[in-house]
Amino acid sequence: MRAEKQFLTDEYVERLNESPFFIATEYKGITVAEFEDLRGKLRGVNAEIHVVKNSVFVAAAAEAGVGELKGTLSGQLAIITGEAEISAAAKVVKEFAENAEKPKIRFGFVGEERLEADAVLRIADLPSIEVLRSQLLGVLQAPATQLARVVNTPASMVARAIQARVDKGE
Repeated sequence: MRAEKQFLTDEYVERLNESPFFIATEYKGITVAEFEDLRGKLRGVNAEIHVVKNSVFVAAAAEAGVGELKGTLSGQLAIITGEAEISAAAKVVKEFAENAEKPKIRFGFVGEERLEADAVLRIADLPSIEVLRSQLLGVLQAPATQLARVVNTPASMVARAIQARVDKGE
């Protein structure tokens, strides 16, 4: 492999190893201004998009242990990687594609598991991890709150009865 290709392969391997996911998108027909707009929106969710050379990316994916990509990469592809969760990046791409009708999500990977385009789009519809955590916390706290109310009810009733007797002067 030529030195330039090896440098790119090493860069892609590093990105794949640092990211818990990647999403392959087809960017054909997207203007430079639209691409920069998408790049800025992805930056807001700690993700990056990079145009890749397919043959170099296949070699990098094999080296990073992602899985077999030979034959699945064709056309003009850009790869999205990130530091956090796939849902935030997928949500940005989905919303951007709804307005501009591009880029088209081809597939994604979370760890070593391949996700087809429809699975990535379903993940985009999920709430963020922070929202899911708060929903789970609410579900866990609800029974404890109700139990505390039930336990406190008899005590408060006794206190009101005593207070009523004191107010009557008994």
